[in-house]
Amino acid sequence: MAGGISIHAVDVASGRPAQGLRVEIWRIDPEQVRVADGRLGATGVLDHAVVQGAGVTVGEYEVLFHLGEFFGDSEGFLTVTPFRFRIKKVDEHFHLPLKFTRWGYSLFRGA
Repeated sequence: MAGGISIHAVDVASGRPAQGLRVEIWRIDPEQVRVADGRLGATGVLDHAVVQGAGVTVGEYEVLFHLGEFFGDSEGFLTVTPFRFRIKKVDEHFHLPLKFTRWGYSLFRGA
């Protein structure tokens, strides 16, 4: 797949995809613009045009994972988990797998 940003998230404590997790993708430099805002589907994947490259240009990006809202716990530990990265070549695909629990997370650029 060429271009785009894809998200796949799994709650590793339950072993289930993060269905319903809200995700925002922002380009923060050279100017701040929200590129995507949506909820992950039944397989824990974001179904949005950004996956095919819509709105993706060269710049610095931040993805916000709304984990506190996902767990529905105002007393929880994690609230919003940010991930910042840079895109220099818009024809490359950026796959961002997130593995998380109520207490921590692992996030990286996948294949």
